[in-house]
Amino acid sequence: MIENPGILWTIGAFILVLGPLVFVHEFGHYIVARWCGVKSDIFSIGFGREVAGFTDKHGTRWKFGWLPLGGYVQFAGDMNPVSQPGDIEPDATAAERAHMFQYQPIWKRAAIVFAGPAINFIFAFLILMGFGLVYGQSVTPPVVGQVVEGSAAEQAGLKAGDRIVSANGDRITVFQDIVSSVALQVREPVKLVIERDGASRELIVTTRELVEKDRFGNEFRRGFIGVSPGKPQWADVSLLEAPGYAWRQTVVILDTMVEGLKQIITGKRTIKDLGGPLKIAKQSGESAAIGVEAFIFLIALISINLGFINLLPLPMLDGGHLLFYAIEAVRRKPANPKVQEWAFRFGFAAVATLFLVVTFNDLESFGVWKRIVGLIG
Repeated sequence: MIENPGILWTIGAFILVLGPLVFVHEFGHYIVARWCGVKSDIFSIGFGREVAGFTDKHGTRWKFGWLPLGGYVQFAGDMNPVSQPGDIEPDATAAERAHMFQYQPIWKRAAIVFAGPAINFIFAFLILMGFGLVYGQSVTPPVVGQVVEGSAAEQAGLKAGDRIVSANGDRITVFQDIVSSVALQVREPVKLVIERDGASRELIVTTRELVEKDRFGNEFRRGFIGVSPGKPQWADVSLLEAPGYAWRQTVVILDTMVEGLKQIITGKRTIKDLGGPLKIAKQSGESAAIGVEAFIFLIALISINLGFINLLPLPMLDGGHLLFYAIEAVRRKPANPKVQEWAFRFGFAAVATLFLVVTFNDLESFGVWKRIVGLIG
């Protein structure tokens, strides 16, 4: 176990993670809006009172807010930073309306909104391509090299030499796919299709819980069946192969996020597993302490996470706007303004509640509540 990074190191690492990712996300909205002829009134990194900023020749105010936990682009015609349409401006000229967000056709508004999450995925995709080019990829075949005595795999009948073809219907191509497939399935049955002596058969393996600690003392639990591969094998990734490699890694990360969210919704995982800004800051500091590679990989993970979360169909998020545009496309007219207003209120309440929950979880994971109880006691 190595020493945890200090508070200044952690804050610096957090800013280096979140700042560029927020900029990338909002720049996606901004640049597509420019292409579509929509004026951006404000481009803000952070919320709240302006700390510093400038106005460019296009009339956009670029600024930093005192609370660096996000950002926004406010377009001409928006009521507020979450792009609620403002009141219709009868005195606006045709030329002015041509540059207002709310007067654009649906496809332009949807493209502008979708661009934010999309560029987060693209940014992470490029990072993962780089990792493939620099470090190569694991090509260890999904063949069982050894079965741990007394493990779930042994009880299910797995033997050395078995080739695992699929897990819960997901195709297994390399041994790492097995680890990824069972990691979130803690104490859950997993249906494996294996090949043995040229014949195919099915086995049901009920995973066990494996609790691991990293070098900073953080505990993680994952599903474990008790098999190890033979000799690890690695291969270089060419420039032509890099996009395919990055795509597969992105899909694996997204599958893990979707499965984790599904398990929280269904109650298979506790809501305490959700982390917020404080936990991200802690992970940023620890990753930076480990090395540049771990730090950059964390940036890719969080970038995919930002893109995924922003596409959830909640008002206030990009996915909520896209949902309303889909409704508008079907109805051939916008949703009732009162419906939109109440939806945004619900979205705000949901996002605020989630923020409070994850912050509470973060403080609990740092032992804050125990210390407070200890002081009171």
